Amino acid sequence: MELYNDFAYVYDRLMEDVDYQRWVEYIEEIFRRQQVSPKKILELACGTGNITIPLADKGHEVMAIDLSQDMLMVAKDKALSKGKEILFIQQDMTELQLEGEFDTVLCMCDGINYIIGETQLLDLFKKIKNHLVEGGLFIFDISSYYKLQNTLGNHTFGENQGDLCYLWENYFDEEEDILEMNLTFFIQEKNLYKKFEEFHQQRAYTAEELLGLLKEVGFNAINYYNEFTFEEVQENSQRIFFVCR
Repeated sequence: MELYNDFAYVYDRLMEDVDYQRWVEYIEEIFRRQQVSPKKILELACGTGNITIPLADKGHEVMAIDLSQDMLMVAKDKALSKGKEILFIQQDMTELQLEGEFDTVLCMCDGINYIIGETQLLDLFKKIKNHLVEGGLFIFDISSYYKLQNTLGNHTFGENQGDLCYLWENYFDEEEDILEMNLTFFIQEKNLYKKFEEFHQQRAYTAEELLGLLKEVGFNAINYYNEFTFEEVQENSQRIFFVCR
């Protein structure tokens, strides 16, 4: 099933409580701590541009890719409405192939969790390293193993906004370390409701697993932090940020 097609057009509404500005400010703080001022940034799995566009506002030259054409259409419309000309490209990040190199590559908001196989993830890390300038940064975050297993796994969530309702049912496969998410949406269209469904999978990785893969492809300065801080990861950390150079 293709991801983020109909969902793309209600995504921002359902995510309106997410503080994307916090991501952008944290990324900028990483730049300050790493003493870099990246000009060319590549963002993978950019979604509807909620991080892409604010980074462009700060003067960075951002190129962004996503697998979903619908998400990119929403992102492009938002960028144009703010007078930003950002190059959005439809591409599967596991098949990353672009011209040139970048000062920084970003993959935020669980993008890495969507890579299910370690071999595929290792190959992605190689491609990212090949697209970075010497000394360039690769920054990404994941939903932690703890979050996928305990906070989301085997739980059901839902919301009724009147003209928009959703049901989000989750199952965590402990043998495969995979979270299966079944999402059902009902959107009001005049006097009727349109129903659509999506099925998503995310892989639960430990920080140690990712550290091993990153070292294997040649990143030699790797730090990882508890969400939006520069502190050590805790057993119950919900989100983990990686900074690789």
